[in-house]
Amino acid sequence: METAALLAPVTALEFLQDAFLLTGEGPVLTVYTIKPRPQACASLSVLQHYRIHGIRPRSVRAGPAQSSATGTHREDKDELVSTSAESTSYDLAVFGGKAVRLLRLCADLQDGEQHLRWEILGPLTELKDWALDVQWLPGHKPSLLCVAVAHNRVLLLDIDTGNTLVERSCLEGCLLYSALLLVHESWADTVIVGGTVFNQLVLWKPGGTDNNQSGDSAEHKAPVQRRLLGHSGVIFNISYLQEKGWLASASDDRSVRVWGVGALGGPGGQCGDLNPVCLRVLYGHQARVFSVRLSPGKVFSAGEDGACLVWDWAGGAKVVRTLKGHRAGGVRALAVSEGTADGERWVATGGADGGLRLWKVEGREETMEEAEADKLTDLNCPGPGLPKAVCITGEEDTNASWCQSKFVVCTDQGTVYQYSNGQWETLWQGTTEFQSYCVMETITVNVKDSAATVDLCAVGNLSGSIQVFPCSHPQCGILLTGASGKIHSLIWQKAKESLYLLASGAEGLVYRWCIEATSDENSSLALDASQLPAFLLPPCAKRWLTAALPIQSKSQGLLWVCGDRRGSLLLFQEKEQKTRESNTTDEGSMTVWQHTDNKAFEVEENGREMTEEERERKELSDLTLNPLSCLFGVHGKQGVTSVCAYQGLLYSTGRDGCVRVFRVQQTPREKAQENTSKEGELQLEVLRVQRACKGMEWLEKVLILEPENPVEEEEEEEEDCENHYNTNELSVQKTENKSREARFVIVGFHAVHFVVWDPVRQQRLFAVPCGGGHRSWGLWPSHRGVWPGYGALVFIKQGAVMASAEVQGLVGKAGRTGGWGLREGVHGRGIGCVCRLGRIRGVGNLIKSTEKGGHWEIAVTGGEDTSLAVVAIHPDSGRIEVLSVITDHISSVRTIAAVTQSDDHTRSLSALLVSAGGRAQMQCYRLLIGWDGQRAAPSCQVIQVAGHRLDEQWERRRNRHKTVKADPETRYMSVAVLDEKADGCLLALACSDGALRLFSVSEVNRQIDLLWETFYHQRCVLSVATCSLEDGTGNRYKLLFSAATDGKIAVWDLTDTSSLSTDPSGNAPTQPIPCLVIPAHQSGVNSLAVWAKKPGPQEDFCSVTVASGGDDGQLTVSTIRVQYPEERQTGVSKGVSQLSLNLHSQFHIPLAHAAPLTALKLLSPDLLVSTSSDQRVCLWRVSSTGISHTGALFSHIADSAGLAVWQGQITEEQAGDNKSKSRLVSEQEISVCEGDPVGKTSEEMGGETAGGERINQSENDSVGKTGSETGWVLVCGQGLQLLRVKHAELCSTRRETEEEKGESQS
Repeated sequence: METAALLAPVTALEFLQDAFLLTGEGPVLTVYTIKPRPQACASLSVLQHYRIHGIRPRSVRAGPAQSSATGTHREDKDELVSTSAESTSYDLAVFGGKAVRLLRLCADLQDGEQHLRWEILGPLTELKDWALDVQWLPGHKPSLLCVAVAHNRVLLLDIDTGNTLVERSCLEGCLLYSALLLVHESWADTVIVGGTVFNQLVLWKPGGTDNNQSGDSAEHKAPVQRRLLGHSGVIFNISYLQEKGWLASASDDRSVRVWGVGALGGPGGQCGDLNPVCLRVLYGHQARVFSVRLSPGKVFSAGEDGACLVWDWAGGAKVVRTLKGHRAGGVRALAVSEGTADGERWVATGGADGGLRLWKVEGREETMEEAEADKLTDLNCPGPGLPKAVCITGEEDTNASWCQSKFVVCTDQGTVYQYSNGQWETLWQGTTEFQSYCVMETITVNVKDSAATVDLCAVGNLSGSIQVFPCSHPQCGILLTGASGKIHSLIWQKAKESLYLLASGAEGLVYRWCIEATSDENSSLALDASQLPAFLLPPCAKRWLTAALPIQSKSQGLLWVCGDRRGSLLLFQEKEQKTRESNTTDEGSMTVWQHTDNKAFEVEENGREMTEEERERKELSDLTLNPLSCLFGVHGKQGVTSVCAYQGLLYSTGRDGCVRVFRVQQTPREKAQENTSKEGELQLEVLRVQRACKGMEWLEKVLILEPENPVEEEEEEEEDCENHYNTNELSVQKTENKSREARFVIVGFHAVHFVVWDPVRQQRLFAVPCGGGHRSWGLWPSHRGVWPGYGALVFIKQGAVMASAEVQGLVGKAGRTGGWGLREGVHGRGIGCVCRLGRIRGVGNLIKSTEKGGHWEIAVTGGEDTSLAVVAIHPDSGRIEVLSVITDHISSVRTIAAVTQSDDHTRSLSALLVSAGGRAQMQCYRLLIGWDGQRAAPSCQVIQVAGHRLDEQWERRRNRHKTVKADPETRYMSVAVLDEKADGCLLALACSDGALRLFSVSEVNRQIDLLWETFYHQRCVLSVATCSLEDGTGNRYKLLFSAATDGKIAVWDLTDTSSLSTDPSGNAPTQPIPCLVIPAHQSGVNSLAVWAKKPGPQEDFCSVTVASGGDDGQLTVSTIRVQYPEERQTGVSKGVSQLSLNLHSQFHIPLAHAAPLTALKLLSPDLLVSTSSDQRVCLWRVSSTGISHTGALFSHIADSAGLAVWQGQITEEQAGDNKSKSRLVSEQEISVCEGDPVGKTSEEMGGETAGGERINQSENDSVGKTGSETGWVLVCGQGLQLLRVKHAELCSTRRETEEEKGESQS
């Protein structure tokens, strides 16, 4: 086995002269170039099974002595690099765990391009203790290193020979959590600062006495020179700034302390001041602080809360920047570059989620970020009235700064003021009809046949009148009248070259005008308005419009997606221009026009003249448009606040705290029959729901996060929230392939703050204390519908117009939102389960050259951070892309199962995904995986099917706090697909309350029903698995295997599940009992793998093999003989007869792992893969005579919790289309066990593929000839690791199995 891809916590970072960034991820060392754009260039595995914890370049600089970001101190003139005409090399010492290795990074310049390569300078040197810090010792021998180890000792190591020349210990014989070595020119000048387990900092000199002694005896141990007290937790990291004589320590007590210690190290090994003092105690982190770095003007700290804080030392040690870009789990590594003359520095952070981010920090930060958010300015709006509405104008000018922005304010006296350059001016004074109430909206448009732009303002009143005027020429305004009644809202929208104004009036009528701005020869403006048919909203209590969006379709014309105050989403279609003489048919009744005395009146076919009331109703229906589709109350009763479009999908927000992703599609035939609607009619379909954070219910809008990769920006055309809708996107199938969900942030109110919230990283990007909702506001800049990473807010509070200062978000204008994402993280906390969906191949000519001929493996992971991540792994390059993140779970995700379908060319993939975990919560999604040619990577669209919780009814009770909850907090431990249906599937779930439950999932009805439950085990059920059998007459049988904490495996015959699905209440059918109980372990059974073998020609029984792994570290393989019932074979007494099961044999490996066995999968016939928290991945060969160990690999993933295995083919080039289906079959997973994404076996092992197809053995043979067969193992835990099982390992196991079978037959 070998590693193909790895995503693990980043544990080491180091800059090389602002040109390169070195990262340590597990044992892999990677170099990134910083200029012209950050990108990975070369990787190398250097420490075998040890994690890299530090990277030390040899020497530092030739300029004035100053410490590096890692706190090292040297005054020598050695060169960091050796330079030739075309090559530059860097010598590095890499350490971690109990190992040290020397490397050389060579940067070769060829044809104007820089090429990086690694050179290993020596073998891996293993120590007897944990290395905490390593520094180069200058001198004649370049391979001499000083090493600080965990038991408060310092070694002088000859790295060439691996010998320890000197070993010195301290009288303070305690464990160290951190250490910092300060090396000058010799061993005698070395000083060490150690952070002890007793929350102290001790400083001592390892080279202060006779260096020829080993230091084992007490008389040769060095005394403590200085002791720093003050921390109440252990010290995780230490940094020293020689220029200032400052020492900084990061602690478990959530604080950073800066000490004034004076000069340390240097000639003679100085120990600084006799009485060092604590200069500052910095509290700002919400969890443990892992790293700290010092610079002349700032302190950088990073911790478990996922934030990197930048402290301004000159400004009173206040936080001036908060760099947050990682998910839960915290920042594990921090590096700060040396900086330029103006103080600008690069900051790199590596997270526990495997993510890597690069930031640029300016030299001068004016004030603290939180202080900027609290700094509000009263603009002193003039006039006797109170301001009621405020809008930002002129946002089309992208070069305008916040101080150059213009505001328009309307007061309750009907006066409109404009604020510009610190001055107020009166634009327009309304009549008495515009007093006491008004609504106002503005927009910037182009003047017809001109390059000039103009800001238009519309003001509505209680009598149904609307004044529209240009802000630059208010006297050129026009008065529009809809009907008598209050104007509830005004909405401006653009579609192509047209400008629309929508006014929501009384009785659900939405009046519309097409506005056009023109100019004559004298450059005077004129506005023209043409009225359009009004929209008629459905009858409801709060019947007015709150959001509208035009979308263009070539086949359907102009469509409007609207939201109302009742929380409904509506779809309207523009009427085509029809002649008045055209006839209309309605249910067989014909209405024609007759002319009498130059008057037109309507008569029906029977000749009866219509009454005046009927005529008015008819005229009103002719002048109004009714919705084609309505999602009534989808956003609750508080209303829809916004609707926007991006890349073929629609996004709506509401005051229910949810963002809904939806689309416009044509009604399929099945749904048309159920809903009595016509096939092909347009309708709105909600794909998924995204909630904001707890307490953030009032959402206002969605802003798109642009792609972080600069290369992608150049390749892709800039797409804003434009109102375009391709005709193909109205087709269901084409929409699935082309539309993909974008990353977005949520704008809304959280308590008294106006915030911009990132739902994926679960963090605030922007916050202004405005007082909460129910106020008029404007966010700058947001006209493009994209969050740029900075912003400002203007709003009305207590009768005053307030404006915030321009607040930098995660980064300023020079940076990007969240910094440069060099590598995207997945889960900050542990990954508890993984499920492989299938394979995707790139199409077209946009596939990157390094990935031609390759493929992407699609997998879904569930973590303790309550999220699901859809990831794509490229085995050839090791690249891992996060396609989508789902955050619907309220507790940890423990298990995943999926049923997949893919096309013949593996260009698209569809999967029905089921996830379950804590709080007895289960979610079901439809995942549509396709190829994105612009990004040269797969894309994913998530459609939310249904959700279910056992305690939903109890949660809905009004007085639930007065009652006792009947059921405890139940966790779903494992899920398995029992059977597949046309519109869903049957699921079996293992529950922590001792129940085994069976659920039915209906994708058409979008619901999950509990069919049945049994408490047979009477203790926590840990795992379930299913198996499908088929006898010689074609009858199929379903077996369910469940295992609990008592170490026993129960086998259930659930062949006749039709009776269970007829009564959703679960009361009608009789609960079955297990037909066989297998004692397998002494304690809990964590994982099951089940497979069946087809009976031989002379056998009348079927063999089912059950492999199990438990908390006792034991691997057990049990063989069951299944006898088919004779009644069932003759077709008599269906549903009465039962299978006969007997335990035939059982084998054990008592110490298969040194820790509890957490996951077990079947890779190929008779080849098992197991993993454990001992970080070993083992291969086992199962035969009729026992179990044998065939191989093992040390995994770089700590706390291994889940596995996904499959087989595939490595072909030199793709075969024709006639072989693509055969290749696809061979790539499907063949195991039938917990969390198995397919849930079926091959014909040799049960007779079915994932799609229920029969596999022809000749097809399998032909596939094997096109390329070598390869096995894949995906391990999850504290990260992800993809392992490749070579063809030789699979063949040797298969050959041994065949030989054994031949011997038994002979």
